[in-house]
Amino acid sequence: MGIKRREFLASVGSMAGIAGLGSVPAVATAAGAARAAAPGAPLYKQAGAPVDARVEDLLRRMTLEEKIAQMQCLWQKKPAVQNADSSFSPDKAVAAYPNGMGMFARPSDRLLGNAANVAGNSGATANRGPRETAEYVNAVQKWAVERTRLGIPVLMHEEALHGYTAREATCFPQAIGLASSFDPALVTQVFSVAAREMRARGANLALAPVVDVARDPRWGRIEETYGEDPHLCGVIGKAAVIGFSGETLPLATNKVHATLKHMTGHGQPESGTNIGPANVGERALREDFFPPFEKIIKETKIAAVMPSYNEIDGQPSHANRWLLTDVLRKEWGFKGATVSDYMAVNELITRHSLAATPKEAALRAIKAGVDVETPDPLGYLTLAELVREKRISVKEIDDSVRRILRLKFDAGLFENPYADAAKADALTATPDAIELAREAARRSAVLLKNDKGLLPLQPKRVGKMLLLGTHARDTPIGGYSDIPRHVVSIYEGLQKEAQAQGFSLAYAEGVRLTEERIWGKDQIVFTKPDVNARLIAEAVEAAKSADTIVMVLGDNEMTAREAWADNHLGDRTTLDLLGQQNDLARAIFALGKPTVVLLLNGRPLSTTLLAERADALLECWYLGQETGHAVADLLFGRANPGGKLPVTIAREVGQLPMYYNRKPSSRRGYIDGTTSPLYPFGYGLSYTRFEISAPRLAQARIGTAGSTRVEVDVRNVGSLRGDEVVQLYIRDDVSSVTRPLLELKGFQRVSLEPGESRRLSFDIKPSDLWFFNGDMKRVVEPGTFSIFVGPNSVDLKKATLTVA
Repeated sequence: MGIKRREFLASVGSMAGIAGLGSVPAVATAAGAARAAAPGAPLYKQAGAPVDARVEDLLRRMTLEEKIAQMQCLWQKKPAVQNADSSFSPDKAVAAYPNGMGMFARPSDRLLGNAANVAGNSGATANRGPRETAEYVNAVQKWAVERTRLGIPVLMHEEALHGYTAREATCFPQAIGLASSFDPALVTQVFSVAAREMRARGANLALAPVVDVARDPRWGRIEETYGEDPHLCGVIGKAAVIGFSGETLPLATNKVHATLKHMTGHGQPESGTNIGPANVGERALREDFFPPFEKIIKETKIAAVMPSYNEIDGQPSHANRWLLTDVLRKEWGFKGATVSDYMAVNELITRHSLAATPKEAALRAIKAGVDVETPDPLGYLTLAELVREKRISVKEIDDSVRRILRLKFDAGLFENPYADAAKADALTATPDAIELAREAARRSAVLLKNDKGLLPLQPKRVGKMLLLGTHARDTPIGGYSDIPRHVVSIYEGLQKEAQAQGFSLAYAEGVRLTEERIWGKDQIVFTKPDVNARLIAEAVEAAKSADTIVMVLGDNEMTAREAWADNHLGDRTTLDLLGQQNDLARAIFALGKPTVVLLLNGRPLSTTLLAERADALLECWYLGQETGHAVADLLFGRANPGGKLPVTIAREVGQLPMYYNRKPSSRRGYIDGTTSPLYPFGYGLSYTRFEISAPRLAQARIGTAGSTRVEVDVRNVGSLRGDEVVQLYIRDDVSSVTRPLLELKGFQRVSLEPGESRRLSFDIKPSDLWFFNGDMKRVVEPGTFSIFVGPNSVDLKKATLTVA
């Protein structure tokens, strides 16, 4: 496709007190804000009336055209309602959209339209900052409220994968990094800040979180996920939704609606290529890919669900009624709105060849259960025609519009759709947000190797430090990022450390991956080998006089990313370090100097050379705008790494697929290699050591509807304060259908002082034991279950539970 869906300039951030994230100034009423309804006002304008009654009252007043407008969105066609300076024109909007509009896409975008053909910042023009975005939103809302017949405000959606994706907003660790924290409370804090910053600018719907279970590291979007495990994805995803939206409705004035995406099977595409078919059956869907969605829908106030681009068994998700109606609504009871992914309705024509015309595509999508077409109406422009032809009923339109209107009432938009533009700057990247970004970065890093005890570094022993790697200075922060106010590079962080601790710091580029790193740009220009040969030679020469070497390797926003079009690819055939990075590593290791390797990347890399020869290896993923400060904290021991891998890291691409919760018949063996991973799921070291006891069951025998409790003791037997993540796994020993060898069912991250111990408990409920039997019914079968606890998915201790 020639049309691009998402483009943001990913670029290269400082802080003070996490307490008080929940208490921020309410979004104040702007000029022209909606006031209390006058006596005799329509029921839908009466704030004290029940939401259901307000929705029905408004729905009865709407024409068919006004209803259909609520099912549409505006993005690339925004120039039709904008002035030459990109400000909003209410007069143009009145002419172009007399019936209003349900949703606006990305009000922070500036460079738009067919001529620009981009989503977000291409590097040529900066996106709107906080105040300008708020003013733009207020202008749109003023038009919708005052210059359309019924005055229905607009949903304003924005991306918020790892913080609000907008200029100057706080940038946190990439999603896969946040998952590595194994810290739901932290994740809730992170997305509370994202919600606060979004609402300060007038946005009210986040297109996040991504709860795809990711099972193929070749897939460029794996960085957007919470990893390979259904339970972890569900727990971290739930924490994110609570951060965005809170736990009550209507939304607080510093909260936004959230969108679960992408339903489903998206994370295991054929050949590892984005949008590829998910070649999985109903059992795999129900046991591996559905659980995060089901958990969050049943346990939170989630507002919206976005279907996935891919197909399952010949049915693209946007045309899959079984998926979006039978399962999502009838089985799970989802009451919110379904929002299409960008251009996905049209892709029923252009990519899947499921429909021949926009009208046929719209018909398939409506019948499946898609409420809103984004980012611009195409097929949904034909809805009135389909109603007149009696191929779609007015009731079907009403059902969708009812759900959309409820989101607007629940967001409080009929009472106050406006942002306080004067406060938008002050509510962005506040000191507490920046401090939280630093803490999140510290808690997201995973220590993979430190067998020589090189870390934490001792300032008096560092001597002359050499920092290597282009991304030590030009710090990647991952996809779905705009430009924060400041990104702290590793060079900046270590430069401050050197000045404070009295050692010297030198820098050499060492190796370069690409000539630029603009996530949204189509063409990738890889650095030529002869350029890197020169850089490597210069790095080796500099390293000869160094006492300690810190080498930064990995990826950037162009080398693994969302492949949203045939001319904008991002998936890979290999898991190896790209380009000449291994050449640099070999040359440096040959010098025999103490060497720490830091990985900045968004996908698991088969770093077998580094695992073998580095003295210390830290998986940092993309740590966000506080990367440099967090790395300095970790290297010098002010923070002790406690993160764990949310994915299995394979040794080479030929081992794929590789995930820990495999079936008993898998991985029989190869004649030319091993079946064991380079690093297992849940793995991560510390600067201290922990002992975890065997699990103890409060009741070792329960009924099929019974529950029990597991207790386990964890003790810090080392000399430093540190964090351990105690993990609980379960295996159904013998079952009527094959079951995974292990399934994560619980985890707790604890901080312990040297010598301190803690007793942890986990509840085992029927939902932890059930599975889908041969009739695809959930059952708990009598028999024995192995209950495991440990620090990762390999080093486990066992107890046996009998279910009778």
